Amino acid sequence: MSLPIFIVGGGGHAKVLIEALRTSGLKVMGITDADPAKRGKIILGIPVLGNDDELKQHAPDKVLLVNGIGSAHIPKARTALFDSFKRKGFTFASVVHSSAVVASDTVLGEGVQVMAGAVIQPGSMIGANAIINTNATVDHDCRIGNHVHLSSGATLSGSVRVDAGTHIGTGATVIQGIVIGKNCLVAAGAVVVSDVMDGTTVAGVPAKEIGQ
Repeated sequence: MSLPIFIVGGGGHAKVLIEALRTSGLKVMGITDADPAKRGKIILGIPVLGNDDELKQHAPDKVLLVNGIGSAHIPKARTALFDSFKRKGFTFASVVHSSAVVASDTVLGEGVQVMAGAVIQPGSMIGANAIINTNATVDHDCRIGNHVHLSSGATLSGSVRVDAGTHIGTGATVIQGIVIGKNCLVAAGAVVVSDVMDGTTVAGVPAKEIGQ
């Protein structure tokens, strides 16, 4: 029997996760959220139980958590939540939508989320707490670090490396063999044709540095 699952964070990303979990036949027991106004609300049939203190009722080894915090920018809040609960001994479940295509040799870190229509090709490694969002594509032999968000419709060609904490925007394209450093932001629709240094923001076609 699988452990009870709780989603931490009750925003829009939580809805996507609930649906993905349901496609795998998994049931969410409840949602926690820091916003007191959400307590008692129902999200796609799942109750918001209260803030994260509700999880103190459960031994860390008797439940699984799912990170419901999305990532509209460099994912600091999402990373902080993951790290905080890991220090308390909790484990995060990985979520893979039934319509995603994930090669059999793909290595998924703890708490990875692969959304509807995403494709991950052979030889790829996805770090802990990363999001491969709706219809994103990861081609062969890519290396994606912890806490990376590959947004909806983004494309990584073969042998791309994306280091920890980086956000790849909606519809962005990264050509083969590129290395993108830590805590970078690749703007929506950008086409990345050269390496990106740590902490850099790039945008445009081809992508150019616009800030740090």
